[in-house]
This record gives sequence, C-alpha cells and structure tokens, in this order.
Amino acid sequence: MNDQDRDALLDALEKKAGDYEELFASCSQGTLLALQEHFNFGNAEVLKAATAMPGMALRGDTCGAVVAGIMALGLAFGREKADDLAAVSRTTSAARKLCKRFEAEFGSCNCRDVQHHIFGRSFNLTDPQEGKEFVKANAIKKCRLPAERAARITGELILEGRRKHALPVVD
Repeated sequence: MNDQDRDALLDALEKKAGDYEELFASCSQGTLLALQEHFNFGNAEVLKAATAMPGMALRGDTCGAVVAGIMALGLAFGREKADDLAAVSRTTSAARKLCKRFEAEFGSCNCRDVQHHIFGRSFNLTDPQEGKEFVKANAIKKCRLPAERAARITGELILEGRRKHALPVVD
C-alpha cells in the first residue's frame, strides 16, 4: 500500500468513526464499527460487547474510543491459543502505543480528562442532569474528535503491525 492509499484509508476511517460516534452517541461503538468495517474483522457480537464501554460504563474512566481501539488491536493481533505469547506481546505493545499517542493529544486516556480537554470541564454522565448538560454542550459533535483520533491511531498501528509481521493488510 503506497502512502497516498494509506492516507486515504486513514482519512476515511477517521471520518467514519466520527460519523458512527454521532449515530450511536457512543465513542466506543463508533470507533469500533469503523475499524471493523475498514479492516474486515469482528462481528455484531463484538460491536454489541462495546455498548457499556464509553468512559467504562459512564464513570469517567478509560475513554471508550481507546477501549474500542484496544479491542480492535486484539481482533487484529490477539492470541487464539494460551501459549501464543508473541501475540500477547504484539497486541499489548500496540495498545501501549495507542494509549501513549492518544494521551499526547488529549492529555489522558480517561474520559473525564478528555472531557475537560474538550469542554473545559468534565460531566458526571451517571447523573441525569449532568447528562443533559453534556448534550447541551454539543457533546455529540465534539466527541467525534476522540473517536476519530483513536480510530486513526489504531488504523495506523494495524497497518504498521500487519506490514511488520507480514500479515495481510486487508482480510
């Protein structure tokens, strides 16, 4: 894959993750679905498993877009047998890179910190009133950014890993 094709794929992936984030109002499902479609892995059950991942059940913990990226890295590189330690190393190394790059852009991988970076404050999304304020703050549009960036970073890592480990670029 040449650089122009790679950039076009990553641009489309990034946009689709944002579009799906808006559709689902879920950074985890938006990010994961875009990655699943672009890399042809996973299924509806995997997407379903990401339902409660935003902010780890809306508690303000790990951003769902990061969790989705890590899930996608597992789908791309994860182990199928207990003794496949190379797959564990490959997957966790890529996941650490994702976290480091996401933190460089948003200051943290935690939802509450990402919210603070985007909105200047964080919201307690388990509180109905705070949830309304979150929506009023244009969260659906503004939360595109973490989903888009997590998807792009993850896509870059998948392409890099498949090339490095001689795995097929597209299934």
